[in-house]
Amino acid sequence: MSPELKYCVPGIASPELHLIPQSKLAQNIQSITGFGIICATELAAEIGTISRFASEPALARYIGMAPLDNSSGVYSGTKAGKQINRRAKAAMMTAVARHYYHTPQSKEYYLKKRAEGKKHNQAVRSLGRHITRVIWSLVKHDKFYVERVNLKESA
Repeated sequence: MSPELKYCVPGIASPELHLIPQSKLAQNIQSITGFGIICATELAAEIGTISRFASEPALARYIGMAPLDNSSGVYSGTKAGKQINRRAKAAMMTAVARHYYHTPQSKEYYLKKRAEGKKHNQAVRSLGRHITRVIWSLVKHDKFYVERVNLKESA
């Protein structure tokens, strides 16, 4: 955090700074590009422990990254779930939007979803579903996020 920001807004990030080392989940989440201290700690606090969830889709439903099927007859579509943790969803949406801004592969995926006709929030939620899989995998395998280097650009 920059000294200017600490001076302008004293104590805004200080509570979260001491929580990150205490939570392995928060450390794993914060290792993902775009997931800052506040989003990582809030998401980790709302999730609690990953063992609460039987599967990755259950985690995705809890944090609002899994749309529900709303198809009927000829109509085919999805809707947002009502039984979600709104704070976790807000933190996830903010962090995912920051993530695609800094990660070329995610930006490409986001633009692909927009080209398919999805609105901004739908595209971010779709990317968030993939990031939920990443979080699940990171926690289950006790690893930190490592951004892939595009082999085409490095050659």
